[in-house]
Amino acid sequence: MILYSINGEMPKAPETLNYPDGTLKINIRETNINRAVLTWRFETDSEFLLLAYMAQNIRERFPKSETELYLPYLPNARMDRVHSGNEVFTLKYFCGLINSLNFSKVTLLDVHSSVGAALLERCANISPKTYICRAMELCGFDMENDLLFFPDEGSCKRYSELFPDCRNIGFGIKQRDWASGKIIGLDVYGGSPEGRRVFIADDICSYGGTVYYSAKRLKELGCGDINVFFTHCENSIAKGELLKGELIRGIFTTDSLCTLDNHPKLTVLDCLKGAV
Repeated sequence: MILYSINGEMPKAPETLNYPDGTLKINIRETNINRAVLTWRFETDSEFLLLAYMAQNIRERFPKSETELYLPYLPNARMDRVHSGNEVFTLKYFCGLINSLNFSKVTLLDVHSSVGAALLERCANISPKTYICRAMELCGFDMENDLLFFPDEGSCKRYSELFPDCRNIGFGIKQRDWASGKIIGLDVYGGSPEGRRVFIADDICSYGGTVYYSAKRLKELGCGDINVFFTHCENSIAKGELLKGELIRGIFTTDSLCTLDNHPKLTVLDCLKGAV
């Protein structure tokens, strides 16, 4: 989905329709643009064409305007390296396409890999702290007594320094069956979960397997209610185990990817106005 904001106004969708051959007709009716922010909530690669058409049109019609991109979720961020000559370095090429549009600024939200931020020109990466704090507030997290938990060492290093006032922090190390690659368990380190409510934080969720195994182990160790935050949560979470049963009390995420809005355990926080 592509939205656009003109001169600090609230984001809105462009007027579009498809000709019979599938090509786009687009109207941008504004007659005075000093600053335009194009917001791309990624759904499919094909949206890049709409983004490119809009950016080029605004630049041609208003050459003195600042044209920015807000891309809260960076597509291809997981593909931040290649291990053989047969693999296509999609993140590198995607960032090259974005750079070709010559935005005056590209803003990301909690990018999964620093490689992506480095490949993008004039890039800013927003911390997810505001959204994590909002989720903590909504579920009543207590910095003194509850446990802030991270499903791996990477997310612990990434986020724990954002919360210096939190007294109890823990993280997990996954146990894998290296023959199949499947997660078979999890070891817990750091603060004890026994008798404490737990708040788990991570950046990206597809099906939620890592957090599911984290939550199972934390419950075995005697924790209380568990709430979870993901900065970017794919709709595929509905096919996993996290939203089923009573293991998790609530899941919080931003609308950078997630469009689910009818599950009682899921709260989606608005981030699409984040760069206006």
